[in-house]
Amino acid sequence: MATPRYLNTAITFTEEKTGRPSFPYYKTTKYPEIPFSTSDIYAIITEGDRLDSLSQQFYGNTIYYWIISAANPDLINQGSLFITPGTEIRIPTNLSPILTSFASLNNT
Repeated sequence: MATPRYLNTAITFTEEKTGRPSFPYYKTTKYPEIPFSTSDIYAIITEGDRLDSLSQQFYGNTIYYWIISAANPDLINQGSLFITPGTEIRIPTNLSPILTSFASLNNT
């Protein structure tokens, strides 16, 4: 079963030279560019803050951690849930167009 981190990531197979399917693998997930909005919230990170906990706090669900990460590409390492304390980040509040764009990019 996929973990929440990979919940919306498609699983695919490739055919081996024998014509049999190979082991499954996760397809690359594409993230939309998130435009600035006057409704965005700005927060200064404190010790212990993580993307998943911020997602839970602001969106009511940990699976949207990637939205905060994608909105701050120059400030957050895409491979980590951690953010350097003292960093000011942008938290988008209008999720609907972001989720629609994500679904379109990933054919979900």
